[in-house]
Amino acid sequence: ALVLGTGTGGRTAVQIARDLLDRFGGFSGLRQAPPGALAGVLGVGQARAVRVHAACAMARRGLRRTPPARVLTPEQAWGFFAPRVAELEREELHALYLGRRGRVLSWRSLTAGNDSFTIVDPRQILRPAIRSGALSVILAHNHPSGDPAPSNADRRCTRRVAQAGQLLGIALLDHLIIGEAGFTSLAEQGELPAWTEQSPVLTG
Repeated sequence: ALVLGTGTGGRTAVQIARDLLDRFGGFSGLRQAPPGALAGVLGVGQARAVRVHAACAMARRGLRRTPPARVLTPEQAWGFFAPRVAELEREELHALYLGRRGRVLSWRSLTAGNDSFTIVDPRQILRPAIRSGALSVILAHNHPSGDPAPSNADRRCTRRVAQAGQLLGIALLDHLIIGEAGFTSLAEQGELPAWTEQSPVLTG
């Protein structure tokens, strides 16, 4: 309501704001809606639609923090990845490259598009690791459906990348599946060695 400013046509800004949230299914849908769709709500109009859209864009950018200095748990990895991928309309595969003691060396967006992560070449993931001298990699991708349950394709991709990494001495530390309400760690599900079992990478 504060972003909208004032009401119009006998309706208050609070009423219009509630209509926006109802139309788009809450803040998640509102953040993804284009200005043209926002303008279709009674009392919004083109100028207010642009204002709301800009406010949502600023909020998204504010959440996209720089990588932390170290990542030592799945929860810390999720805290970095979630603002970047949780609400995307298509699947994207991202990677964090770590050195000793979980120190973050770099972050990359690797693929985008429906199911694109399932056909990713492990070399595409591991080349940046070699260039940066990384000892381990954390992968993360989103499920636009909002459900973070891993698919069989997710598990196959994880095993393929982990096997390729073993040959190069680069550990696939985890693969996170991120949804609207949380995430699934394939390491915690037993698809990869537990983080505590890879202590030389995180504490050596």
